[in-house]
Amino acid sequence: MPLYQLILIALIQGVTEFLPVSSSGHLILLPGLTPLEDQGAVIDVAVHVGTLIAVVVFFWADVKVALVGTGRLLRGRVDTPGAFLALCLAIATVPVMLLGLALHLTGLSEAMRSITVIGWTMVIFGLFLYWADQTGAQDRTADRWSLRHAVVMGLWQAVALIPGTSRSGITISAARQLGYARHDAAKLAMLMSIPTILASGVVLGADVAMRADAQAARDGAIAAVFAFFAALLALGIMMRLLRSVSFTPYVIYRVVLGIILLVIAYG
Repeated sequence: MPLYQLILIALIQGVTEFLPVSSSGHLILLPGLTPLEDQGAVIDVAVHVGTLIAVVVFFWADVKVALVGTGRLLRGRVDTPGAFLALCLAIATVPVMLLGLALHLTGLSEAMRSITVIGWTMVIFGLFLYWADQTGAQDRTADRWSLRHAVVMGLWQAVALIPGTSRSGITISAARQLGYARHDAAKLAMLMSIPTILASGVVLGADVAMRADAQAARDGAIAAVFAFFAALLALGIMMRLLRSVSFTPYVIYRVVLGIILLVIAYG
């Protein structure tokens, strides 16, 4: 695959994975609206690995606490903030894993990869984000995450398996409606992405490992590196802006893009 296409895919994935605009939707649109060939599963896995490493690095303090807590959780003890965080993350990941497996086995995941679906989800869930952001209270912080809220956010995260929904967007919307401040809502959404991306990466990785050759591995490594730096930069900018700016700019982008896609789809 040409270097420029690898860089383009990596930048799209890195920038859009954690912004509430749907990375999967943009990656589907790239070959759908341009002459570029579909990047294939190997590159998909690679750029997801790059963004996974980026979010782990960015939130390393919280990740370290959760990792230590995971050890206690596996011993049946939920007696520290880290163990409770690990439990909440595990609970929030279950719905998307179960639904993702069902969609993969039935082939419905491929059936939903269309411009029409992405157009509608861009608009609908963009407006949902606006409503949740404008009406939700801002009196809860990330350290007050509860098991009930982990379940609610986990169920909403599963909806993001529909292309164009945006995993970060739907979980941020759910957190804002539950009363979490913008910065804290985004932080919880990003932490939830770690086990989710890891789980999907394992499934996809096992699927493509047997078919990957040396050239595909080289292309994947290049894409992963660029995706890492793009995601790290996007995360830093978004988390800094959220202390003073709402999610409205992302909503406008989603709605405008969604309308354009619907015009193309039905035109």
